[in-house]
Amino acid sequence: MRHPEPPQGAQSALRAIRLLKLFTAERSELTLAELSKAAGLNKTTTHRLLQALQSESLVERNAASSVYSLGPGLMALGVQALASSDLRKRVRPVLRSLARETGETATLEVPVEDSMLILDEVAGRHVVAATGNIGTRWPLHATSTGKAWLAFDEASIERLAELLPQLTPRTLIDRASFQPELIKIRRCGYAVTVDELEDGFTAVATVIRGVLGDVQGALSIGGPTQRLGVAQRAKLGGLLRQAASRLSQQY
Repeated sequence: MRHPEPPQGAQSALRAIRLLKLFTAERSELTLAELSKAAGLNKTTTHRLLQALQSESLVERNAASSVYSLGPGLMALGVQALASSDLRKRVRPVLRSLARETGETATLEVPVEDSMLILDEVAGRHVVAATGNIGTRWPLHATSTGKAWLAFDEASIERLAELLPQLTPRTLIDRASFQPELIKIRRCGYAVTVDELEDGFTAVATVIRGVLGDVQGALSIGGPTQRLGVAQRAKLGGLLRQAASRLSQQY
């Protein structure tokens, strides 16, 4: 995925931010050596940046094991960001309505680098249902929300790397294979993924636009593939388009 050029004079800030981004759900604790290697920085520079982040409670260091993890200051910023999100406030009632009407899990997602971030979620009524949790990130190319964003965002296919990770046998992994898919999405107004993110999981999504037509987020409804057949997916696509149209008129 292509990134805009960073502003001049922001090297230290960018390095610190990149250190923070190295922490993931799978690797929530990292040593100085691991952070230094992953960031491509020497240990002295890495340690200096970590000390600065630690002073603001953005990271914390375990005195016994010497490993680093994300700190409470960063968690507080995340909570504050969620609470102040105007898009999340506007979409929340719509998510509740979609979850209630369909019985499936409804989400609001936005792109972050090469993934889609769940900004908000309302679970459906079924015992067996989709779960992601707010703050979860899924690969852009394997999600219905990611496909919808790619189809309607100006950057479109250029947002994807040349070769993408294959998560299931049905995951699209090269740019060329996306072209007919994106054309179809633009024509029908919504995107679908069937067993592409995970076997047995299906989702339908469309984008939310602002009053000027700019793409601001994506709505999704997801659940077990066995419950979301062709006819049901078409129905969900229609519901999502109606919901997105109502939201765009509120901006």
